[in-house]
Amino acid sequence: MTLLFIILILVVVVILPNIRIVPQAKAYVIERLGSYHTTWQNGLHVKIPFIDRVSRQVSLKEIVKDFDPQPVITKDNVTMQIDTVVYFQITDPKLYTYGVDQPISAIENLTATTLRNIIGELELDQTLTSRDIINSKMRSILDEATDSWGIKVNRVELKNIFSPREIQEAMEKQMRAERERRESILKAEGEKRSSILIAEGEKESAILRAEAEKQSQIKKAEGEAEAILKIKQAEAEGIELIKKAGADEKVLTLKSLEALSNMANGEATKIIVPSDLANVATLSTTVKEMLKSNK
Repeated sequence: MTLLFIILILVVVVILPNIRIVPQAKAYVIERLGSYHTTWQNGLHVKIPFIDRVSRQVSLKEIVKDFDPQPVITKDNVTMQIDTVVYFQITDPKLYTYGVDQPISAIENLTATTLRNIIGELELDQTLTSRDIINSKMRSILDEATDSWGIKVNRVELKNIFSPREIQEAMEKQMRAERERRESILKAEGEKRSSILIAEGEKESAILRAEAEKQSQIKKAEGEAEAILKIKQAEAEGIELIKKAGADEKVLTLKSLEALSNMANGEATKIIVPSDLANVATLSTTVKEMLKSNK
């Protein structure tokens, strides 16, 4: 009974503490007699008491570290403060454990020096407008440098850029001047467009007036031509009626007298009348011949 009790105590004190369950997204680095032995992944594991020990428990999840602002100097000698956020993941627990001492601090220092090197090659305006380029360069450099530490750098972001107060005021003045310049350009373009539209309107109005005047002249000419045609048709019809009525020399003589009467009523100041009516008959004969010619 005593032996059984001793065995139970040994199981509780010695064996049970050496049974480990590694959770998901975790890895245990195991040392045997002070040297690296193996890496436990998630699941149930048993280590040898007094020989094996867990050197480090490593999280395999993506880790986010927000580092404090670092002073950097641009190519045009402007000092500013920039803080960065690094997203990384441990891919090799063994290298992470034995590759570098205090890996988080090492990443922070490497990030600061890399940032200074990159910003030192850029001017202030480029620094403020090239965040994506800076992020990409830093991620590439950090990922390559931390590969021997068992770390994979996924992303690097510039969180904030703090420039000196006088630089901010100068930038605000520059932005204000740029907005005023754009406003002046837009106003000038608007005035130009308005002038063009007014000129086009006047041009179209002049064209329409000329077209209307042209149509009016055409209609007027057509009306006059039609009136002349009507007069000529009436004269022709009158002559035709006289012919159909069988007008003799007496009638023609009478018409000649009427014509002379109309001439007298006109604006002529002198009228020559034949000395005898025989000449009037001759005149009527002439009119008769003219009628034949019109036919």
